[in-house]
Amino acid sequence: MSVTARRLTAAAAVAAAAVGALALPAAADGRPGARPHGDVVISKVQYDSPGRDDRSNRSLNNEWVDITNATRRTVNLDHWTLTGGDGRRYTFRHVRLEGRATVRVHTGVGRDNARDVYQDRRGYAWDDRNDTATLRNDHARIVDQVSWGHRHGHRNGGHRNSTPNRH
Repeated sequence: MSVTARRLTAAAAVAAAAVGALALPAAADGRPGARPHGDVVISKVQYDSPGRDDRSNRSLNNEWVDITNATRRTVNLDHWTLTGGDGRRYTFRHVRLEGRATVRVHTGVGRDNARDVYQDRRGYAWDDRNDTATLRNDHARIVDQVSWGHRHGHRNGGHRNSTPNRH
């Protein structure tokens, strides 16, 4: 084998190892919803706020969706959307999700920060019996989608805070 052929073979092996090492953390981190092609996922949903559903801001803000960045790099969520089965949509504005971090999207009114953002709704966003949450990127492509309830063949035994079925 020539020197050039050996160098090309060695370079190809190093490149393959580097690509494999970069892909490993997202696929192998063991967190629910982490997938090789899913860098940002819907990690948890509190679709029925605990206690009395009195439509108070406190009750509305106890209904939320967690969005988790499963990578080590920061992801700009500007113009990404979170949509419910009713078609209503929340659009992320000025949100940069650090690596391995989670942002909680509350239903009610509040002051946005790095860990919590608010939809500023005056009514509940998620149906506690049947619903689907869809996360889309700034190109309107589905990044992640989860469902819960009877229509989706999933009953979670009264656990309101869950990681629902993925599509």
